Amino acid sequence: MKAYFVLAHQVARANAAAACMRAPCGYVVTISEPKRNIAQNSYLHAAIGEVAKTIPWAGRLRDVETWKRLLTAAWLRARGESIEFLPALDGHGVDVVFRHTSKLTKSEFAELIEYIEAWKAENVEVPA
Repeated sequence: MKAYFVLAHQVARANAAAACMRAPCGYVVTISEPKRNIAQNSYLHAAIGEVAKTIPWAGRLRDVETWKRLLTAAWLRARGESIEFLPALDGHGVDVVFRHTSKLTKSEFAELIEYIEAWKAENVEVPA
């Protein structure tokens, strides 16, 4: 038995409660804030795409995935979350370990988008 409920109204809440009452002993219930939505994801990638096309970093233009990692890591540091630099498993260099955008809640994702827009406003030149 696997169930997923969006607690959007009283009927959904009642259905979720009923499912909890029917669930076998030992099952687990998790209630969490929703994850990002498709509109947020599309907006994020468009914003990062604009940065990737216009701003070189460390001497050259970088792809969207690289910018996504750079901007997400900067946002996490700005909000006081730690980022780890760990020795690479193969012994060559280091790897950066931090939260991925797929794990962000809807409100965290909105914060990230706001951070990126502020960063763009300070760093992206608008053509005259």
